[in-house]
Amino acid sequence: MTAAPASARPRLIVTADDFGLHPAVNHAVERGFREGVLRAASLMVTAPAVADAVARAKRLPGLAVGLHLVLADGLSALPPSQIPQLVDARGRFGDDMVRDGIRFFFLPYVRRQLEAEIRAQFEAFAATGLPLDHVNAHKHFHLHPTVLSLILSIGRDYGLRAVRWPAEPGSGPWLKPWLALMRHRLRRAGMRTNDHVFGIRDSGAMDEQALLDVLQRLPDGLSELYLHPATHGELTPTMAHYRHTDELAALLSPRVRRAVAEHCQLCNGFSDPAAA
Repeated sequence: MTAAPASARPRLIVTADDFGLHPAVNHAVERGFREGVLRAASLMVTAPAVADAVARAKRLPGLAVGLHLVLADGLSALPPSQIPQLVDARGRFGDDMVRDGIRFFFLPYVRRQLEAEIRAQFEAFAATGLPLDHVNAHKHFHLHPTVLSLILSIGRDYGLRAVRWPAEPGSGPWLKPWLALMRHRLRRAGMRTNDHVFGIRDSGAMDEQALLDVLQRLPDGLSELYLHPATHGELTPTMAHYRHTDELAALLSPRVRRAVAEHCQLCNGFSDPAAA
């Protein structure tokens, strides 16, 4: 079977989230880029292994790196004394996103702390010296309208040009109004974004067969497929069920590489002209 010309095929960005969380994640990102189909990574600037991640990224020209903003289930950039309404005494965000989302929207003093923290994470990314390819948020918290507003307003100062749109085909109907509003706001702000995303429904289980299934039904336009690869499992309690090593194996799979070559045009992040 002859593959269609690149210009006529769907376009795809393959991204690893949680870059910087653990050396096992960073090693997987490097292998996925050097030996597989991975082309982008989203960096947690407050994570324990961020320095190792940045050093690896600087050895990997062509890897598109963005900011994976952490506002839940992770560490803050600012000390707890500056954002006491957001984090505990250890500087850790909670995981009650519904409660926090309500507070972000209705409480001005919480929003001021949120704004300061988001700016601090943008600033930490800028300090790495890496070009900013994109921004998204841990657990897709940027779907929240207040968080998105702050990302768009603060991001202008840091060269923000692209934001992930977390719209997976078949998403629940209750999400559609929020996704439509987000899409409208991203377009109005002149942001590059994807048309589809894959990895939400099977988060932590994007193994070889899952990737092949996506590639065989890839819709027209620009899709982003994201994973959580690592060279070993059980990185955090909240990801105890994630099959990190299976996801790395999928990125390295010869079958996946052949399917990518046959079905789509692989883009090096949102900054790739082919992704526009």
